[in-house]
Amino acid sequence: MEYLKKGTIRTVDEMEEQSKYVAEIIRNIQIFGDKALQEYNTRFDGNSRDMFRVTQEEIDAAYTQMSEQKLKDIRQAAENIRIFAQAQRGCLKELDNVSIIPHSCLGHRVIPVASCGCYVPGGSYPLFSTALMLIIPAKVAGVKRIAACSPAVKGTSEIHYKTLVAMDIAGADEIYAIGGAQSIAALAYGTNQIKPVDVIVGPGNQYVAEAKRQCYGQVGIDFFAGPSEVLALADDSANPDILAADMLAQAEHDRLAKSILVTTSRKIGMAVIESVAKQLKNLKTAEIAAASWEKYGEVILADNLEEAVKIANEYAPEHLEVIVKDERILPKLVNFGSLFIGQETGEVFGDYASGTNHTLPTVKASRYTGGVWVGTFLKVCSFQRYQRSAMREIAPLVSRMAYGEGLTAHAKAAEIRMELL
Repeated sequence: MEYLKKGTIRTVDEMEEQSKYVAEIIRNIQIFGDKALQEYNTRFDGNSRDMFRVTQEEIDAAYTQMSEQKLKDIRQAAENIRIFAQAQRGCLKELDNVSIIPHSCLGHRVIPVASCGCYVPGGSYPLFSTALMLIIPAKVAGVKRIAACSPAVKGTSEIHYKTLVAMDIAGADEIYAIGGAQSIAALAYGTNQIKPVDVIVGPGNQYVAEAKRQCYGQVGIDFFAGPSEVLALADDSANPDILAADMLAQAEHDRLAKSILVTTSRKIGMAVIESVAKQLKNLKTAEIAAASWEKYGEVILADNLEEAVKIANEYAPEHLEVIVKDERILPKLVNFGSLFIGQETGEVFGDYASGTNHTLPTVKASRYTGGVWVGTFLKVCSFQRYQRSAMREIAPLVSRMAYGEGLTAHAKAAEIRMELL
């Protein structure tokens, strides 16, 4: 393995400082509620509104700013996402009448959470596609109350009209013009204006991610998400200009995004580096993309495909593109948020409209979890029912095991049923 280009490693001190700052925000929301929420909204976004929930009149006004084509595009993407989410929901079945002991019945129910909060980033761009990715699977799962939050456009009190329309098309029940770590704290602990939720999902900057981490336990979360990532695994059959375009598509997210190429071809690796430099010259987002690529972008030359697979699995990237002649390696790739197979399958397709979700695990979290999906909003809860004969068969076993652990009351709770029933 050889680095043709190596990225910078983020410092621990930086993350510790963020942790302290976010803890202070959460504590102030808990103590001062809506007053603190308004102060943070004003400080960070220039949004001084005192009623955070977006009205139906505001939503209707947002629709008037949309062209017919924009509306058609959002609705088409929403439909693709909904169809895939419905197919996923169909895989999750109720389980009933599993009888391990005669006259016993075991099973499980698939139950949607009662409420969820969906955080849609604003930041530099109106990321309206994220509204679709979060709200639609929650709706398909059967969540009864979906509260969506997004920061107002800088210096205003309004969410970007495209994001607002996407939230409405996706089916949000409540929409709040709040952003940042303070919105996560409000969704987790509640304020006078905002009732707390059971689960919070959605990407965000490092402060939003840290707030989700600190609020976990008080509320469920999808996962702890860091800066966006793509890793492309390619051999000499790949087109370097396409690979470079995909590196930059990821890099333009923000200055902390990470774009990685792992290739078995030195020629391809060097050509991608050259192509990135060339494409940056004509990119409107070049300032951000160049900063990200320069600091965190990596190009790694692997000795062979086996080593390339090993590197990819160790990185456990959010997005994994595979452009190789020998696709027999695909089953060996096991750590990724979402997989994009073949040169025709752009990672950007999954970002917007293919139907799969783009809210995915980062910073190696794909080692133990997948991305947001309809199951994120569902609980699989077991149940059991024993008739008398089944109870009499299992109670002695349970009693003996309880005595073995020294838990006498547990043993007695089994034995009393044999005595009284």
